[in-house]
Amino acid sequence: MNKPHLAFALLMATLLSACDTYNYQRADTVAALQVALTDPSWDGYAIPSGQQCKKFGGDGATPPLKISGMPEGTNAVIIAFSDRSWFLMDHGGQGMIGLWTGNSFSSVEIPAVAGESFVLPRGLFLEQEHKGGRGAPGAYLPPCSGGRGNRYVAEVMAVHKGTGGQRTQLLAKGEIFLGRY
Repeated sequence: MNKPHLAFALLMATLLSACDTYNYQRADTVAALQVALTDPSWDGYAIPSGQQCKKFGGDGATPPLKISGMPEGTNAVIIAFSDRSWFLMDHGGQGMIGLWTGNSFSSVEIPAVAGESFVLPRGLFLEQEHKGGRGAPGAYLPPCSGGRGNRYVAEVMAVHKGTGGQRTQLLAKGEIFLGRY
């Protein structure tokens, strides 16, 4: 590999690895979370009918999730919804929502969140609105690839959200495949 290509490859690897932690400070040990889909219509293979964006005839919402294995010190769970097939929508490009957990829970259930809306169920907060230009603004953009077989995932992070200028610390993470659309 020649030097310009090598430099570009190293730059891209650095940028992409930085995206993986969402600019959260990593704990010394990052534990593994268990993430499960709790609605049987979400089978982890294909996005259920109607769960796509409004542009393609859907009225999608996030799948309800159960997250287990949260380490001590977790005060919030962040869910980053991503389209792995389109780099601009990867790493939370479909939106990021959070749930305040307090410090005493080892597992939580995240309810469904309507797509293309800023209305969130009680206890949830907006971490980052979606970056998609295809749908209405909101906390979450449902799958919106037009049925091209794109791969959608939810990346889940147990964090301790800092206060008073402290950075958010990543304590544990997990991922679940939502399906293809």
